Amino acid sequence: MENIDVNSLWQKVSEMAVEYAPRVVGAILVFFIGLIVVRMIVRGSAKLMENREMDISLRTFLKSLVDITLKIIVVITAINILGVAMTSLIAMVGAAGLAIGVALSGTMKNFAGGILILSFKPYKVGDFIEAQGEKGVVQSILIFNTVLLTPDNKTVVIPNDFLATGTLTNYSAQKNRRVDFVFGIAYGDDVEKAKSILLGIASSDKRILDVPEAFVGLLEMADSSVNLVARFWVKTDDYWPVFFDVNQTVYREFNENGISIPFPQMDVHLDSGDTTDVK
Repeated sequence: MENIDVNSLWQKVSEMAVEYAPRVVGAILVFFIGLIVVRMIVRGSAKLMENREMDISLRTFLKSLVDITLKIIVVITAINILGVAMTSLIAMVGAAGLAIGVALSGTMKNFAGGILILSFKPYKVGDFIEAQGEKGVVQSILIFNTVLLTPDNKTVVIPNDFLATGTLTNYSAQKNRRVDFVFGIAYGDDVEKAKSILLGIASSDKRILDVPEAFVGLLEMADSSVNLVARFWVKTDDYWPVFFDVNQTVYREFNENGISIPFPQMDVHLDSGDTTDVK
């Protein structure tokens, strides 16, 4: 076994340290300082877009895009300072390109989905939507996904690809919405009186629009009740307040005016006649 020349080895290590230490230190400084600069640029650009009153959906998307792009530039710059030639770096990226492309195929679909969403605007930040089995208010549209806040205050992240190509319901897209009710009254109660009460509730509630006109009609004669349908138009923001308030008002008004609200029941008739055993 050959003896190791410690002095020679130490000299080589020292030479390498002298040669590469400045590069390593420079790369580290560029990396961390670059991240700080990126953060400042992203904040500044977000503030600029806000001052110019740019659409908030586009602002969140561009902010995310600028952030990721600048961070990639910082990483490439740091690697170049380490001494990795750009030609070698490009060759490495090209060699790994196919594998990365396959791995990130879904990610690129989400990016394309984000572009489609911003172009055709099926929804925007602040809209209440339903998609992929989730309902919530759109908080932000990022380059790869959209963030929702559900009514019970949960954050849901949905990939843009599914939102751009799948079925989506936007409850905020239209200025007005129709509130539908079904009220059951007992057989024998005055149907016209019940209809008059419902139309009176609609006319007295300023949130219910006059145009389109409120409608009340006999929907069906069900097993345990005569069902009336009421259709009122309201501003989209008033949908749920009107829904709950009208239900409460109808319950009170029906009781005060002698209109019964039935519940499912069954009449059972017993045959009290004599029975004869059959042998």
